[in-house]
Amino acid sequence: MRFTILCLLAGATVGCARSTPSPEPQKNPPATAAPLAADICKEHGVLEAVCTKCNPKLIAVFQAKGDWCAEHGFPESFCPICHPERGGRPVEAVAADGAPADGTKVRFKAAETAGLAGIETVIVEQRPGGASLPALARLAFDATKRAEINARAAGVVREIDADIGTRVKMGDPLAVVESATVGADQSRLRAAESRVRAAEATYEREQKLVEDGVSSRRDAVSAHTELDAARAELESLRASLGMVGGTGGAGRFTLRAPLAGVVIRRQASIGRLVGPEELLFEVADTSTLWAEIEVPEREAARVELGQAVTFELDAVRGRTFEGRIEYLAPEVDRRTRTVQARATVPNPDGKLRANMFANARIALAADQPTVLVPRTALQRAKGVPLVFVRKGEAEFEARRVKTGFADAESVEVTAGLKAGEVVATEGSFLLKTETLKDSIGAGCSDGD
Repeated sequence: MRFTILCLLAGATVGCARSTPSPEPQKNPPATAAPLAADICKEHGVLEAVCTKCNPKLIAVFQAKGDWCAEHGFPESFCPICHPERGGRPVEAVAADGAPADGTKVRFKAAETAGLAGIETVIVEQRPGGASLPALARLAFDATKRAEINARAAGVVREIDADIGTRVKMGDPLAVVESATVGADQSRLRAAESRVRAAEATYEREQKLVEDGVSSRRDAVSAHTELDAARAELESLRASLGMVGGTGGAGRFTLRAPLAGVVIRRQASIGRLVGPEELLFEVADTSTLWAEIEVPEREAARVELGQAVTFELDAVRGRTFEGRIEYLAPEVDRRTRTVQARATVPNPDGKLRANMFANARIALAADQPTVLVPRTALQRAKGVPLVFVRKGEAEFEARRVKTGFADAESVEVTAGLKAGEVVATEGSFLLKTETLKDSIGAGCSDGD
């Protein structure tokens, strides 16, 4: 039984020239003069007299005449890749390593053939940061800008001055608590103030008596010691009440905001008996948030401090937020097998909220712009990375490239490709097979 294998690239030709397909052979083709083999540069395949690779000084001469192929670095009229028919040896379609040579062309008889073969193209783009690592992130309050306020001393809540969602400045009152302990300390404070005044008067009197010769210096020293003790007790009580906030008298003290922000929690209520261990208020500055990023264990070695991160959230469509890696956990989570990284995200307009989820992308390359291509555009032939650049409606060129970082969608190209060029993506595998002599899809065949 016979069957036919239909080649999707029927009509494609492989070569290194840009010329159109050769016309039908003539019965008596005219003789053409070919350059002698001795005149050809064996390394570059052009006449030795015009080889700009061996004689770089000739470059300026041909450029001044406008006879220059900037793509391949030869005079346009002698370029062995663009015009192999004008003299010189043709460039081999397959290099010594078995992979397609740089500049190998694949042509179709018609532009429609490429579409029928399923070949799609994209424009090569340049992105700051290069390849990136996708990860899931959760937003949280910045722990350096979050405060927990407790009662400081046991007592009863008498006033509430702020509620959840209230924006406060540093020092604004949150609540007033009445405390017997604070009342006792306030009484001792007043007693200490009286003691200091009495001690000061005694010391001044003793000093005067010493000057008049009526009293001994020992009495003056004793009075000074009593004054120092009274002052120390007074300062201690003031510091204690100042920390509590109970400097207003009547056994009451005021809880105040230690930083500017928003009240995010309130446990206090009027008439409630509270202790010093109870959390009554939480205040957070939301001008920045932390993004806690879950980096997969297998990718953790690629993440470093200082790398740029971009965040996108379903809840805030159309906007991208940026930050940098500031922390990498020294351990792997036993349950999720991820390493937590952290970045600070600016939130000046308050659109971001704690516990939101975000899609993070960690830039793996440096900050300079990087050329990226989709993964589908990169092919490997005999271990050599290749892309196929569209040179015309029906022509593609094999281009050897050097690659860098890669992520799930794109690959960084560090050499061999420029931003703005058009490369094949879907269907590029078929172009690769056309450039390999021993590939299964290199042509059409019939079989039994």
